[in-house]
Amino acid sequence: MVDFLADNNLCGQAILRIVSRGNAIIAELLRLSDFIPAVFRLKDKSDQQKYGDIICDFSYFKGPEYYEGKLEAKPELQDLDEEFRENNIEILSRFYLAFESVHKYIVDLNRYLDDLHEGVYIQQTLETVLLNEDGKQLLCEALYLYGVMLLVIDQKIEGEVRERMLVSYYRYSAARSSGDSNLDDICKLLRSTGYSSQPGAKRPANYPESYFQRVPISATFTSMVIGRLRSDDIYNQVSAYPLPEHRSTALANQAAMLYVCLFFSPSILHTQQAKMREIVDKYFPDNWVISIYMGITVNLVEAWEPYKAAKTALNYTLDSANIKEQATRYAASMESLRPQVQQLLKEGFLREEIILDNIPKLLNCLRDCNVAIRWLMLHSAESAYDLNNKRLRQIKDQVLNDSKYKPKILFQLLLDTAQFEFTLKEMFKQMLSEKQIKWESYKKEGSERMTELAEVFSGVKPLTRVEKNENLQAWFREISKQIESLNYEDSTAAGRKTVQLIQALVEVQEFHQLESNLQVCQFLADTRKFLHQMIRTINIKEEVLITMQIVGDLSYAWQIIDSFTSIMQESIRVNPSMVTKLRATFLKLASALDLPLLRINQANSADLLSVSQFYSGELVSYVRKVLQIIPESMFTSLAKIIKLQIHDIMEVPTRLDKDKLKDYAQLTARYEVAKLTHDISIFTEGILMMKTTLVGIIKVDPKQLLEDGIRKELVKRVAYALHRGLIFNPKLKFVIYILELMPKLKEMGATMDGFYRSFEYIQDYVSIYGLKIWQEEVSRIVNYNVEQECNSFLRTKIQDWQSVHQSTHIPIPKFPSVDESATFIGRLCREILRITDPKLTCYIDQMNTWYDLKSHQEVTNNRLFSEIQNTLGTFGLNGLDRLLCFMIVKELQNFLTILQKTILKDKAVVEVFRTLQGAVSPVQGIVANASKVYSSAVAKSQKIWGTYQEAIMKVGQMQILRQQIANELNYSCKFDSKHLAAALENLNKSLLADIEAHYQDPSLPYPKEDNTLLYDITAYLEAAVFSMTTTNRLPYFPIINFLFIIAQLPKLQYNKNQGMTCRKATDPVDWPPLVLGLLTLLKQFHSRYTQQFLVSLVMIKIPDMPSDVVGALMFLEDYVKYTKLSRKVAEAHVPSYIFDEFRTIL
Repeated sequence: MVDFLADNNLCGQAILRIVSRGNAIIAELLRLSDFIPAVFRLKDKSDQQKYGDIICDFSYFKGPEYYEGKLEAKPELQDLDEEFRENNIEILSRFYLAFESVHKYIVDLNRYLDDLHEGVYIQQTLETVLLNEDGKQLLCEALYLYGVMLLVIDQKIEGEVRERMLVSYYRYSAARSSGDSNLDDICKLLRSTGYSSQPGAKRPANYPESYFQRVPISATFTSMVIGRLRSDDIYNQVSAYPLPEHRSTALANQAAMLYVCLFFSPSILHTQQAKMREIVDKYFPDNWVISIYMGITVNLVEAWEPYKAAKTALNYTLDSANIKEQATRYAASMESLRPQVQQLLKEGFLREEIILDNIPKLLNCLRDCNVAIRWLMLHSAESAYDLNNKRLRQIKDQVLNDSKYKPKILFQLLLDTAQFEFTLKEMFKQMLSEKQIKWESYKKEGSERMTELAEVFSGVKPLTRVEKNENLQAWFREISKQIESLNYEDSTAAGRKTVQLIQALVEVQEFHQLESNLQVCQFLADTRKFLHQMIRTINIKEEVLITMQIVGDLSYAWQIIDSFTSIMQESIRVNPSMVTKLRATFLKLASALDLPLLRINQANSADLLSVSQFYSGELVSYVRKVLQIIPESMFTSLAKIIKLQIHDIMEVPTRLDKDKLKDYAQLTARYEVAKLTHDISIFTEGILMMKTTLVGIIKVDPKQLLEDGIRKELVKRVAYALHRGLIFNPKLKFVIYILELMPKLKEMGATMDGFYRSFEYIQDYVSIYGLKIWQEEVSRIVNYNVEQECNSFLRTKIQDWQSVHQSTHIPIPKFPSVDESATFIGRLCREILRITDPKLTCYIDQMNTWYDLKSHQEVTNNRLFSEIQNTLGTFGLNGLDRLLCFMIVKELQNFLTILQKTILKDKAVVEVFRTLQGAVSPVQGIVANASKVYSSAVAKSQKIWGTYQEAIMKVGQMQILRQQIANELNYSCKFDSKHLAAALENLNKSLLADIEAHYQDPSLPYPKEDNTLLYDITAYLEAAVFSMTTTNRLPYFPIINFLFIIAQLPKLQYNKNQGMTCRKATDPVDWPPLVLGLLTLLKQFHSRYTQQFLVSLVMIKIPDMPSDVVGALMFLEDYVKYTKLSRKVAEAHVPSYIFDEFRTIL
């Protein structure tokens, strides 16, 4: 008969592919469970208020028209709904595909069973497949994996969340319109069960059997699968556990499968007592906590509570006498096993001869250790007992008391067992690889010894007192030939023949009185020794390694191992060399990957890589989590070192009187620094002792692990310091909170300097590039926070898993927001905007300083930006600049909305604009009676200028701040990196010249699309602030802006020292923000609007409105200054002599 898993066996390949896909689906569900968007849980009141109307559960399907009608009635809801769709459709599609694959899995399994029933696979029926060993395993796994999928979904993705996600996907995707979509079936399968994984939550009635029966499965199939699981040892595990006490451990995987599959046939659990008694006696006579898949634990006491037959059958196992017997047995075995394993691990004890002579004993020791660890870890696990359940609490207490449970001792046994197992495996693998070479070498040595002896008895070779004996000569030659003829391939025959040869050599020594000659005896003894070694070597079999792999399975601890993390970390902190033992434990844990990957590998599935990466990634994350104690301890020591260096140790001057030498020596403080530095070096040495290790398919390099750990700890501490240090109180009075910012920045600067100095100090002792890591991580923190802050201005948000700045290994922590800002960079930016508010301050451009309008006291100046540079570096200033750009865009959008929806909809105001436009046209001449015309237009449109002015001033204020940031960045670039600054400036100019030349003559060169030059240089130019330099159409736009500036000019006056200043503090208008705001606004539109605006501005008669004319001329001057244009632009409208003389006549 053809092998069931052969490539040409369609029946076997079909079920193998289904089972392979089942393992991949569970991995995908576990992966996605970490990426559920928090908004779908609707836990926060803010989320409920904001998204309550657009996120619905399955009640939506009862009246979709009602829900959609509610959305259509409110444009803002529609807008929010569209934004929500754009942000979540990608992750929703991923979840939907996972849900769909679960449904497709069971549909495909049912189709396979139908095909078997209908005879599609020739000579194969359900019965014949179940008779085949592989077929039996695969059919049992197929049903079991479906059950596990359903349980994982309910445990990891709550029912309500599933419903909301499915409804959102239905609303947002094209699935609702496609006829072949099976969305209805998926919704029926995955609708909420009412189950909650929260401790103390009540279990729904008929759960999970009603959930398992949502898609009907053949009763005959489930019955036969349960029958096989009940009666057979389908994986032949008992052979690896010969002792009867170990049977429940040997059948543990099968027991887990049976537990899941019984829910497909709940009548057995409810009423069939004989069957349940048989199941419990075989699988659960001494255990009641089981691991069902990759460490997901279940307590049968709780799980079988509603089922009468199951509960009754389990009562004997849960009898307090039985619990006591099991607990004391394992306690005793712990006591005896610990010294035994420690003895085996002593340096030099495990040698090749000892291993070869004691393979059965060593394997028995391994079995006993692993069985004891398994029972104690599972039955003492916190997660296995709901402490709200009185009976579970009692059982747990009894287990802990009777087993004298001490987690540290159990963990020590686990460490020692893992190390012993690892050492034994490595040595055995080595012996296995050298087996044939060694056997051949022993054979050659033995044969040569016999040939030499034959020559001795020939009388030719001189050997003291050995007479010639042709019979013995011939006999030894024959023995030599016999040894030479032994065949390695036929190990059984060779072994039998070797034993006979040993016996013959013993007999020849006795019968021929050869004892008297010591040299001959020595030759015979050596040959017998070589023959013995051959027998030992031939007995090195791969089966031993397979048994060790089965016995050493730690997949049940995939999740509960986390409860030992604190013990691991404490032991590393006390003794960093403990890392080497932990390495063996992590490798033992990696064996759990064999379970889900076996079938995927057999099926040659493309999922192998992604599933391997997921589980390996999970394990590596756990390794990182455990070893993070090393960087944490290092940073704790560092903090003490920096404190000593800054506060205690005095700096030694270049010249020092010898009588003061003792004062400066400060031996105690310096000894403390040396001791702490030594501790840091020891920690580093500890982690580097863990050699490069392959965990699953991920290579773990200890040096990289240490660097990542240091980065993670640095990021955690710096991010927290920035979050805590930059919190401001906006409720304070203006005069108080303007004094709050600079001290906080100075304090924050000192903190950051402390981190920087500590990093500089540590780098040589741990062999890392301190400055590089510092710059990379601080820039990542700042850029990530800027990105999160800018999300509030974006319609399509950048999620954490999409961010280029966020990392899974070195995550940047997110903190709950304390005000309207999401992050510290937003708070800093809004604080700067608050203290430079144009309504409360006046900005003097020549001095780069803001003054309080009322008290005329200085509020802040450009030193503020130097302080930010000191605190947050170039990245911080760059980030602030980017955030201000987003804010400006938001303000401009709001402004255009006001203009289009309010101002241009007001008929009376539009009529004023039309009249004025008629009066000032054609634009070449001077307006007759200008004072009257303009005053009348300003008076009629007075009501609109308040909001207009506010928007313009906000934009102007932000542009001034951006200007200051640009100055600071440009200055520091030229000061700190003058060569880079000069190179950038020249490269920028030459590039711009080339681009301009290309547009004038397209035959000249220009960077191609695939050339990244422009993209690459932009990042440098932004950091150094060398700028590399939409048109809309709005009616009456130049006239509106002209009228606006005319309306503002009477509020201002010219001062020879300060330029344009505010007339009254009660009606504040700050000139620089006004000019820059209007300039920014005009720049968003076609240049002809700006031309029309400037022309309108110069058509004022000087005698009519003298002070306003001065304002208009000042505006023109500032316009030329800020836009960096030639003065000829202004002189095209106003003669140059007026510009030269207008200040002198005032």
